[in-house]
Amino acid sequence: MAKKFKSFEVYLEPDPKYQSKLVSKFINCLMWEGRKTIARGIMYTAMEAMAKKIPGVEPLEAFTKAIETVKPQVEVRSRRVGGATYQVPVEVAPKRQQSLAIRWVLQAVRKKKGRPIADRLCDELVAAFKGEGEAMTTRENIHKMAEANKAFAHFAW
Repeated sequence: MAKKFKSFEVYLEPDPKYQSKLVSKFINCLMWEGRKTIARGIMYTAMEAMAKKIPGVEPLEAFTKAIETVKPQVEVRSRRVGGATYQVPVEVAPKRQQSLAIRWVLQAVRKKKGRPIADRLCDELVAAFKGEGEAMTTRENIHKMAEANKAFAHFAW
């Protein structure tokens, strides 16, 4: 029997500046082509800019709250019953909540063009901190879909 995938989460080192595993994970997702130093530079620049835009709040605290705000509680999964496919609302596991939140923030950042990525990242994180922005819109849409399909919740087994 083939060996199942094992998570590398246990090997994830906290980032050097903030000693946070969440920041480290975000940097890894932000990174392209193995260029971690560049990704770290972008992240730290964005965090410094966040500290200026949200006075009185530590940048790490603001970042954590932004990610927490974007995390989805429910999502819809396709489930085939008989001949029909239903969109069944299911609760999201904590690990997946975090992954989706990070993915949505980075998608929103990469969609906007014309400015340095650190500035775009800072703006999106500040917007998420306030409960606004494109990543929050994605979350709201997912929640609306789950709400609209809650009649099929009994198919979630």
